[in-house]
Amino acid sequence: MSPQDSFAKPLIAWQREHGRHALPWQQTRDPYRVWLSEIMLQQTQVTTVLGYYARFLERFPDVQALAAASQDDVLALWSGLGYYSRARNLHACAKAVVAEHGGAFPRSSAVLQQLPGIGRSTAAAIAAFCFGERVAILDGNVKRVLTRFLGFDGDLAEARQERALWDEATRQLPDDGIESYTQGLMDLGATLCITRSPSCLLCPVQAGCQALREGAPERYPLKTRKLKRGRRSNAWLWLQWGERLWLVQRPGSGVWAGLWSLPEFDAPEALDAASADWPGTPQGLPMFTHVLTHLDWTLQPVRWTLPGDAAAGEVAAITATLAGDGQRGEWVTLPQALAMGLPAPLRKLLTTTPT
Repeated sequence: MSPQDSFAKPLIAWQREHGRHALPWQQTRDPYRVWLSEIMLQQTQVTTVLGYYARFLERFPDVQALAAASQDDVLALWSGLGYYSRARNLHACAKAVVAEHGGAFPRSSAVLQQLPGIGRSTAAAIAAFCFGERVAILDGNVKRVLTRFLGFDGDLAEARQERALWDEATRQLPDDGIESYTQGLMDLGATLCITRSPSCLLCPVQAGCQALREGAPERYPLKTRKLKRGRRSNAWLWLQWGERLWLVQRPGSGVWAGLWSLPEFDAPEALDAASADWPGTPQGLPMFTHVLTHLDWTLQPVRWTLPGDAAAGEVAAITATLAGDGQRGEWVTLPQALAMGLPAPLRKLLTTTPT
């Protein structure tokens, strides 16, 4: 039996009858829309992406509109979706498509990979869905499906094993029906062949699945290298003057790069020292821990309200001390702040804290 008979053919048949067909990016072969969905879906659930996808297309209906936007506008619309490097790369990629390709996405996965933020699997998905290229994808869901079906027990923390799985993914490709096959891989990994308690009895490729024969599907995929989590603790200054608060733009690299946020101090004691001569009154707000992929970040917000009649020169001197490393800073109203690119915990803090 050929690989197609045991894997690709039943997968294609299953996708056409039982797979997902109503997602908005499935109703088009426009590479801009497919690319946007692929970037948004990286490490993010479909249910979360749906709203962002619609809002993005309303604001930026094509690649030219996105390329012409400011990074602040792009980050503002992305705010809350997380993994903000995706938004910065999205913007850079749109600019490259317009500047280097005349506003038309390249038709081959090899050329697509040369664009900012488009890796091998994303390039393959765009090329397969939009241009019918016979090329393999290998995102997280697909790795799980293939390693289980093949009984592939190579450690994917090793580059050579990752390359070997790419070779296997290419070997499984069907001669035709690449769009249904590619979507079927995604659908199977998202709906049946899930990380825990997979629905093996409903799986279209169960007859040839090595992991099912072994009775241990959850053993796959194997990846031994564990991400080392860090811990961090800072004080956050919510500086209020009348109806406005002071926001600073974070540096272009690191956590929340390019987003607007509150001034940050190493500890509450550092904030106490810096604010010793400030007019007004501080109010400690509840401490919380924000969980990132690699970091548990404990933040202690302090709202400092300056007197409404404080001299402009005195206020300017205070904000000057908060603009570390040449950071941009702005006084903004709450509605203006909520229209900017903010980290999700700051947006929640601003919208849930009583005035």
